[in-house]
Amino acid sequence: MSTVAKRPVKRSSSGTAQPSFWSMALELTTITEHERLARIRLGFEPYWLVATKSAFGLTVPMIAVIANVSASTVERRLKSDEALDPVASERIDRLAQVAVLSKEVFENEDIASQWLATPNDSLGGQTPLSLCETELGARQVRRVLHAIEWGGAV
Repeated sequence: MSTVAKRPVKRSSSGTAQPSFWSMALELTTITEHERLARIRLGFEPYWLVATKSAFGLTVPMIAVIANVSASTVERRLKSDEALDPVASERIDRLAQVAVLSKEVFENEDIASQWLATPNDSLGGQTPLSLCETELGARQVRRVLHAIEWGGAV
């Protein structure tokens, strides 16, 4: 089993272990596409939702939209520790891949998180996070990130 199955955690100020979105996202980049596809089909662990919510300052309804599930499903999955379905897992995987690219471009997790959660004129006033709901939207976000990285016009 790949190392992605391990739960990278960081300790909160209360001493409670909290999953780290950035550690998990970076770990996804170390496995093959074949392994990622297998993980998506099996379903990501529900703590991905908590980690994503925390990394970008999202509400439960916002993470529910990104994962294409209802807010009640988010709560139920977290309580039962039941894996996400492949659609939700694929969306989280896509967001993780874009987030890693943004971290590489901005060289800072906090700046990358803020950029992803802020409406962007080059993206029609939408947030990069919301565009990651679809592959076409994620492609637009990647295009803007590459333009920033390479100093080109968007």
